[in-house]
Amino acid sequence: MYKFEHETVVDESIEKTFSWFEYEGSFRRLMPPWEVTEEVKADKTIQEGAIRIFKFPFGPIKMKWIAKHTVYAPPNQFKDIMLKGPFKTWEHEHNFTTKGNSTIVKDSVKYQVPLGSLGNFFAGGNIKKRVERMFISRELRLIRDLEKHKNFALEKRKKILIAGSSGMIGTQLAAFLDTGGHEIWKLVRREIKPESNEIYWDPIKKILNADDIEGFDAIIHLGGAGIGDKRWTKKRKKLIQDSRRLSTKLLSKTICLLKQKPSVYLVASAIGIYGNREDEELTENSQPGTGFLTDTTLAWESYTKSVKKIGVRVINIRTGIVLSATGGALKQMLFPWKMGAGGPIGGGKQWMSWISLDDQIYAINHLIMNEKCNGIYNLTSPNPVRQKIFSKTLGRVLRRPAFAPIPKLPMRIIFGELATPLLFEGQKVLPKRILESGFSFVHENLENALRDSLGKW
Repeated sequence: MYKFEHETVVDESIEKTFSWFEYEGSFRRLMPPWEVTEEVKADKTIQEGAIRIFKFPFGPIKMKWIAKHTVYAPPNQFKDIMLKGPFKTWEHEHNFTTKGNSTIVKDSVKYQVPLGSLGNFFAGGNIKKRVERMFISRELRLIRDLEKHKNFALEKRKKILIAGSSGMIGTQLAAFLDTGGHEIWKLVRREIKPESNEIYWDPIKKILNADDIEGFDAIIHLGGAGIGDKRWTKKRKKLIQDSRRLSTKLLSKTICLLKQKPSVYLVASAIGIYGNREDEELTENSQPGTGFLTDTTLAWESYTKSVKKIGVRVINIRTGIVLSATGGALKQMLFPWKMGAGGPIGGGKQWMSWISLDDQIYAINHLIMNEKCNGIYNLTSPNPVRQKIFSKTLGRVLRRPAFAPIPKLPMRIIFGELATPLLFEGQKVLPKRILESGFSFVHENLENALRDSLGKW
């Protein structure tokens, strides 16, 4: 039997700290950011008898974990046990105590690995390290999330509708806003789940019932086919543009028909609007560039003008490279870099304007909660880096060499037209306006952001 304990000190009352764990989104926020965890079924409570079923990667396979809550004693304790999963046994106690104006969260875990002494010999050490990494990640997320929520604790909670809630950013955003006490609803294109806060729409068929979206305080649109997910063909480029045009136009048109308009409408955009600008420092006041991404993004932002005209606060977020081990550019880079085959791409002089996934989430929260925020905002770290520095830093975090230059020709063969804007060109983008609005980044330094994303402290 292994025993593991971990303490986290948060600058919040015991009641508010305990209640954070009671929100449905807390589970998603506490999962390690480097693991793709799929929730299969979950009761919306941590009270005794509640069941949660999820799948997570365990080596080369996905394992199912069935957990049951057995103790619920707010605001001091709750407990869950594993009914089925990768361990022979797993018991997890969460204990909460007050220390001055702070709260101590003590996690106590007892577990047994399968196969007895044989399992201990071959896997015991690795599992212990994995558990330690997981709880460091939980500590950091808990402290930061509570701190960011505290910034707007006196503001009224909002009823928020999110389009694109199943994506890399949307999944974490919905979970974070939920733990802040907001009422979260999701626009979905599949069949609606029973007793869920979901609303059906179909941008292609122009289906969206205006009555369904009456009364929301904030509407967030993160949807659109992934720009860097697949090789660009004529069909793919049309999909990239159409997915943004159809969805944003439909949502904007419907908002204009509402009797009770939202107070804020936030729509995703991208720094691709600036084009390839070499060493020029770019802010929200910089002129657009040229090319497919510029044309796509300019049109995308224009679809919100009708909502601006009726007096709704509209925010367009121009997002850089979002760092996440489970999606986007970083996920694609991990395998070759782990194999020691990483290095500068096409010379490595091009700028990479990045932002951590958590800073992306916190920035969106800041923008919708701050009534003075309006218009265009660059969501990138204050410290963009050249691609060769990014490669070197990622190699250092992974403890792998990252000096092998990657020439342009094979990248063009693999990625086609996409290779030029995605890999060989760049922008040095600065988040001038959001800094002026009082937002503070958690990850201003690339290495710290990568270590948090990958659990490599």
